[in-house]
Amino acid sequence: MLRVMVHTDILTLKALRYHAFHGVHEIEREQGNTFEVDVTFHAGLRQAGESDQLNLTVDYEKAEKIVSGVMFGTPVNLIEKLCMDIGEQLMNTFLLIYAVQVVIRKLDPPIKVPAAYSEISMQWQRPSE
Repeated sequence: MLRVMVHTDILTLKALRYHAFHGVHEIEREQGNTFEVDVTFHAGLRQAGESDQLNLTVDYEKAEKIVSGVMFGTPVNLIEKLCMDIGEQLMNTFLLIYAVQVVIRKLDPPIKVPAAYSEISMQWQRPSE
């Protein structure tokens, strides 16, 4: 029996920072808030490492353009919506990835007690073949 070894390597974009105008409250829509986004890609990246070819890995400049397009796009109420939109677009764009995790933090959320951030994390995974 032939065994095929599949390497799942990880490429992460950490703490991409945006000042954007999402939120339920009017003040959030007027003054905006600071958001951080982490994106973690799972893919076989050894061939890119061996060949030094951008087309064999995740082009993180292209990935960041997707994230910024959502973050600077039409305002939404919930960070859950932002997370969904980013994750779906990344999965549809980067066909070489097995899975992606998107984390969004809203810094200094508008609640009555001090809090560093609110955070949502979602994951997508392609079905096994």
